Amino acid sequence: MAYFVDVLLPLPLKNTFTYSINEEEARFLQLGMRLSVPFGKNKLVTGIALKIHETAPLIYEAKEIDNIIDDTPLILKSQLQFWHWIANYYMSHLGEVFKTALPSILLLQGETIIKKNKNDDEDEESKAIEVKISDDEFLLLEALEFKSSLKIEEVSKILNKKNVLPIIKSLFEKQQITVDEYVEEKYKPKIEKSVVLHPNLQEDQLSEVFEQLKNAPKQREVLLQYFNLKPQKPSIKSNELLKEAKATSASLNALIKKEILAFESNQVDRVQFNSSKDSDTISLTEVQQTTLNSIEASFKEKSVCLLHGVTASGKTEIYIKLIENQLAQDKQVLFLVPEIALSAQLIDRLQVYFGDHLVVYHSKYSANERVEAYQRILKNDNKPQLIVGVRSSLFLPYSNLGLIIVDESHESSYKQYDPAPRYHGRDAAIALGNLSKANVLLGTATPAIETYNNALQGKYGFVELKKRHEGFLFPEINLVDLKEKQKKRLMKGHFSDILFEAIDERLVLKEQVIIFQNKRGFSSIQECNTCGYIPQCVHCDVSLTYHKHTKQLRCHYCGYQIAEQKVCRSCGSDKLSTKGFGTEQIEEELKQLFPKASIGRMDQDTTRGKYGHQKIINRFKEGEIDILVGTQMLAKGFDFENVTLVGVMSADSQLYFPDYRAQERTYQLLSQVAGRAGRSTKKGLVLIQSYNRLHQILQQVSISDYQSMFKEQLQERKQHKYAPFVRMVRFTLKHRDFNKVNEASDWFAKALRQGFHENVLGPEYPAIARIRNQYNKNVLLKIPLSYDLKKVKSFIRKQQASFESIKTFSGVRLAIHIDHI
Repeated sequence: MAYFVDVLLPLPLKNTFTYSINEEEARFLQLGMRLSVPFGKNKLVTGIALKIHETAPLIYEAKEIDNIIDDTPLILKSQLQFWHWIANYYMSHLGEVFKTALPSILLLQGETIIKKNKNDDEDEESKAIEVKISDDEFLLLEALEFKSSLKIEEVSKILNKKNVLPIIKSLFEKQQITVDEYVEEKYKPKIEKSVVLHPNLQEDQLSEVFEQLKNAPKQREVLLQYFNLKPQKPSIKSNELLKEAKATSASLNALIKKEILAFESNQVDRVQFNSSKDSDTISLTEVQQTTLNSIEASFKEKSVCLLHGVTASGKTEIYIKLIENQLAQDKQVLFLVPEIALSAQLIDRLQVYFGDHLVVYHSKYSANERVEAYQRILKNDNKPQLIVGVRSSLFLPYSNLGLIIVDESHESSYKQYDPAPRYHGRDAAIALGNLSKANVLLGTATPAIETYNNALQGKYGFVELKKRHEGFLFPEINLVDLKEKQKKRLMKGHFSDILFEAIDERLVLKEQVIIFQNKRGFSSIQECNTCGYIPQCVHCDVSLTYHKHTKQLRCHYCGYQIAEQKVCRSCGSDKLSTKGFGTEQIEEELKQLFPKASIGRMDQDTTRGKYGHQKIINRFKEGEIDILVGTQMLAKGFDFENVTLVGVMSADSQLYFPDYRAQERTYQLLSQVAGRAGRSTKKGLVLIQSYNRLHQILQQVSISDYQSMFKEQLQERKQHKYAPFVRMVRFTLKHRDFNKVNEASDWFAKALRQGFHENVLGPEYPAIARIRNQYNKNVLLKIPLSYDLKKVKSFIRKQQASFESIKTFSGVRLAIHIDHI
């Protein structure tokens, strides 16, 4: 009897593929196991077993699988359910979800191996062929004389060429080499050696052993220290033992040789956390306890609850109590944060209470560390776990999830733009909670309009926390009119006299300051004063940002960079100037204005390393930095007790961005930045510089009036038919050819209008039409809430299939963004 397995591949393909297996493999295989399978010509790909059956495919002959990689399933059935939801809702392929969900190191790729073809009976014809080989081919054959096999990357290094496939193909056709494919396990577990008593040594022999060692005092001391440490620690490292015994490795090796001690190898996690005190030590204020009770009561009626708590209201303490309750029931808890920057300080706090249960998962960790986190969650061991991570941690193998906390749930960082699946972490967390029968808590001081509207409509539970923790006062928020200050010449660089004096006062009082400027680099552009020429990115439709520290002009979209210009590329003039300003220029100005102060900067340029965020945050927390300049990273829920002043350099740039969410996001960003001030008994001050201080959003920020902002924005969206009054889908078409994008987007918009008529807007170019040499054009679809979403998506898929079948549009990439655009 023939057996087959349906395999999911990590590729953007609609279908799974069926492979043949033997009876023994059919009995062994389980849903969720990885296997390597041939795909295409001489290529091995890692897939996931979805179904074992006896039905052969009709339109192709099933290939045999190459190898079963796992002994037990790596993917849980519940995970696959969530993957299917993501793929269906966000209109992506299941293979794309699979590729996103697993740490890349677990997606083993086939490795091509080149070997020399050993043929002793060469005839005259083969010798003639051998004479005709090129210099590169000869060099490769010579290399194979010294090494029996070579990988593609090794061949590339030897020949000093990127594309070596034509050379390999030519030698293969001349029968000079063979080409094999195999899959290599790339995950390397961390092995730690510890010292143990030799298994052949009995306890009643110890007195005799010590007697034998009376003439070897150093060895005797090592053995004594081993028995001193053994009751305290489950495993004793050799370096730790030698340090305590004040001995050298020679003494330890002698004991090993005498079979008194022995080495034992154990696999350990690369990242481990330890609790430093009992979690029961945390206590809530009366207001926090009331809020906690309200959340727990809300969860009895609705599985999703919005916690609208003002900044510094002590939401984290409430989270800790909720986590305690779940861990006491042996449940898993997922704590989502929008960005890695926020996780560093949060992990430090959570480690105090939940160190033994803590698992952290984000992209700053190495591939091996992410694999270990994945395997620890998969294994579970009936031990409660607290998982802290960014949006990608939604895909981990949860088997007993009880609670999902989405901190700073309003953040746009939860949206995945590229590659597919283009999901939103907050909404996906709610879906995961529903599938796992877990509660979901959305915590924020400035909820997204849609979230707050859902809470008011009764779709979510709703709890408010209006008071700051321990009676801390709200910061005073003042708007500074830059037009007036510049007119009266009261500016020092980009600092108004009010902001300058406020910083000076805080430095005298030994208090700390945060300065916010939502643009990195030194200045926005470098311009020629003679002809007006501005250096542009060759790959994107943007000007290059000037970075003074590295003396470069850099594109923040594709990374293209050139050296700082000394003369104009257009007219040759040396009269160049810079316009606009970023965090780098603000940092330099502060060093000139306050030479005795310690200035730090936190933006993408200064936090590239693995612990980049953590180092800066720790230095600021310890008081080593007096003034911290940063981008929106600083607005993400940080808690610094000694910060009493926050200065916003310019509040205008966000307000006029061409996006219907621009004003909402400006309110959220400025409110969150303002919330970093006065998080202790000292009252905080926030100074927001603007050229339009009378703008309604800025006025609402100054008095922390979220309700007015919400009502105005909701009314505006209702009037112009935006979310939450319609469902919104954005289609982005991309290609290197300008005309091809125009033709393709016109065709696609016309196809959509057949079903949705006036609800289709565009096609239109976005504010930046070309990024990384790809032209972008958008088509916007507004779907009335009365429409059946399944039928809408079915219609879209048909138009997408028709679009992809047109040869004229081949190569045009179509990206679909559901809801959050």
